[in-house]
Amino acid sequence: MLNDSNQMQDPDQLNGRVAETESSLGDFGRKIFKGDKVIWLVFIILCVISLVEIFSATSTIVYRQQNMWGPILRHAMFLIGGVGVILLIHNIPYRYFSSLIFVLLGAIVLLILTPFIGVSVNGADRWISFMGFTIQPSEIAKISLMGTIAFLLSKQNGENDAILFRWMIGLMVVVCGIIAMDNLSTAVLLFGICYLLMFIGNVKIIRLLKVAGAGIALILLFVLMLNVIPDNWTDSGPLNRLGTWKNRIASFSSHKELSEEEYYTITDENYQVAHAKIAIANGGVVGVFPGNSTERDFLPQAYSDFIYAIIIEEMGLVGGLFVLLLYVIILIRAGMSARKTEKLIPKYLVLGSALMLSIQAFINMAVAVNLIPVTGQPLPLVSRGGTSTLITCAYFGLILSADRFGIGRKKKEKTSEAETGKDEENKDSGSDLPGADVGSINRLEDKVEFEIIQV
Repeated sequence: MLNDSNQMQDPDQLNGRVAETESSLGDFGRKIFKGDKVIWLVFIILCVISLVEIFSATSTIVYRQQNMWGPILRHAMFLIGGVGVILLIHNIPYRYFSSLIFVLLGAIVLLILTPFIGVSVNGADRWISFMGFTIQPSEIAKISLMGTIAFLLSKQNGENDAILFRWMIGLMVVVCGIIAMDNLSTAVLLFGICYLLMFIGNVKIIRLLKVAGAGIALILLFVLMLNVIPDNWTDSGPLNRLGTWKNRIASFSSHKELSEEEYYTITDENYQVAHAKIAIANGGVVGVFPGNSTERDFLPQAYSDFIYAIIIEEMGLVGGLFVLLLYVIILIRAGMSARKTEKLIPKYLVLGSALMLSIQAFINMAVAVNLIPVTGQPLPLVSRGGTSTLITCAYFGLILSADRFGIGRKKKEKTSEAETGKDEENKDSGSDLPGADVGSINRLEDKVEFEIIQV
């Protein structure tokens, strides 16, 4: 005779326990990963692509450090920290993000101090070292300026539009002007996105046209200045960056006829672009598969500025289009969330964050395929980085927070109002009677029909 302990467990009990475990895991996932599930899915896919491609593209760093796992472990730690940033930010109601204006003030101070106390990386003074950590103040300035512009736009009421416009333009000019001294592409990107946000925020067209006219005049003056300044002035010193911009614009805009030998000759001027083209040509349609890239050993910043060329080489045209589609999805989902959001602050926050992510990604891709001059903009979340990775995750957190507290609250309020109305109707009609539910449904249908007619 078998003891109870030796008897087989009931299959129904096992299935029940499995179902309870799956249900508890699902509830845990829903409690942790809140907000737009599509945005979460895009984020996870980009993280996976980033880990694979960074592991492949950091061969030069591995050779220098003699450590195979060091670069990928560093990047993985920043991605894990980025997930923590998202989980923190997407649980904060959007009304608290108006405090980004104080973060902007701190970022301006850091930008001013960077040339004096900053460290040079790849010939550019864009980083500040603090207790062993390297911080890039321009990334902090980007998200804080975008959030400040979104907050000021939400406060327009028809009477204070002029003074708020002056504040927005003033902040944009100050922040972008400081950044432009050492990182022109980031300054232009930030100013352009804030300008688009102002256009979306119903700033008067005449004011935006005046800003556009002043910007065009400034660009023409800048190009003229590059052509007038002698070359020996830009070889070294504070005007060194002017020489870099002049060479990039000149090499990109040159349309002189080249012989076949000159076209296929790799020089210092076309080194990056030439190897990016070789990587894209090697990729073909389906690519050589991750880990088999050859141009990762020749492309400078293959793991950062030109990682999209490595993606196409290893994953082919199909993989390149797939990555492009992911950023397009971010833009589309952000537009859908903004349309459903009645409050202005989350609407502008979600649009500003999506524009920052997608436009920066498009610029990085355009550089890799030689559509625009080299800018030095990384591919958001995919390129290797520290501060840029964490700030990119913060943009995702803002999008998810705006979706949760902008749209979610609206749905919750409508649901609670509907339930309250239904309870009151049931009380009035006497829900104890058998026909009470039918009467409530009929009255609700009459009410909906009347509202439709009224509309």
